[in-house]
Amino acid sequence: MKPHEIAFEIAQELGFDLAGIAPLEAPHRAGEFQTWLEEGRHGSMEYLERQKDRILDPSRVLPDARSLLILGLGHARAPLELEGGARVARYAAGRDYHNWISKRLQNLRRRLEALGLRGPYRGIVDAGPIMERAHAAAAGIGAESKAANLLSTAHGPWFFLGELLLGEELEPGPGPSNPPGMTLPNCGTCTACIDACPTEAIVAPGQVDARRCISYLTIEHRGPIEHDLRASLGPWVFGCDVCSEVCPWGSDAPDASALLGTHAAFEAPEGSPLTGWLTHREGFSVRFNGSPLQRPRREGLARNAAIVLGNLPSDEGREALLIALAEDPAGVVRAAAAWGLLRGHGDDAGVRGAIERALERERDEAVRRDFNRTIRGPSV
Repeated sequence: MKPHEIAFEIAQELGFDLAGIAPLEAPHRAGEFQTWLEEGRHGSMEYLERQKDRILDPSRVLPDARSLLILGLGHARAPLELEGGARVARYAAGRDYHNWISKRLQNLRRRLEALGLRGPYRGIVDAGPIMERAHAAAAGIGAESKAANLLSTAHGPWFFLGELLLGEELEPGPGPSNPPGMTLPNCGTCTACIDACPTEAIVAPGQVDARRCISYLTIEHRGPIEHDLRASLGPWVFGCDVCSEVCPWGSDAPDASALLGTHAAFEAPEGSPLTGWLTHREGFSVRFNGSPLQRPRREGLARNAAIVLGNLPSDEGREALLIALAEDPAGVVRAAAAWGLLRGHGDDAGVRGAIERALERERDEAVRRDFNRTIRGPSV
């Protein structure tokens, strides 16, 4: 067997659904990425600017690397809906996929080394300094969509990507799951993802303004979410699947829900998980240990919960928001709680009184400005 065929076979044995080899060269969308950064569409993800040179030239990521092995792993398609209607992006089901994929990349590396394939090696999962979707498309395992996702013929948009840089020069091309000549997905004239995006974050085919993207806002963004976007979050408390849900290529994809198992993060100590995420401040790290839900930290997840509780009003949510407004130590959460209360219960005189009292005792000027913006509207 040729070295690339060996790599594909071992990857399949380790549970990967897709595999391909990409040449270690500048991604074909390098110019678009540079423009995207210059326009500030990466939001507060400064690390992308810091890593720009390596992203644009993957040969800088690992000296002496010669090939880029791209791997795909299907994930859950079953909707993740919490009590009360709040929603979590499907990829967050079960254990953190970064750990799962990283361990298998390590196993893959060890087995390739044992067979004599040259190093050095470096595994990357999601956060590494490469344009993984562009390289995956170059490897032939999928096609880039108008939502800037990668679409697989078998899995639609419902899969993870991982990469292994290695010193062996391997023959570029797709693995047996996507043999040469296989028809890859094509968006054609479809604009379903663009039309359905709640915040109009897809500003042009293949171009997403992260500053408006619900996934970015609820996971990566620190601090308050813009008032004009809060109502558009709808039920999404962590991530967003709308562009993938409406994509025709994902409608018949297999469901890999069992792959990463279930996780206690979706079990609240009492009442609705969403109210628990807002009011239970102790033990956050323990409670969400091993889950992607740790990423926004306690403040970010509580901020998201407060906004969604406003978008999905309930009596239980009202009480949780009042507690957060009066007691939460994080200003960004207090501000979001005020917005959620007025959004969901603005006709309640008790709510307005609570917000006015909170404004009187608030000492954080940024939070006071947020309160006043909430009171003035018009976003509520």
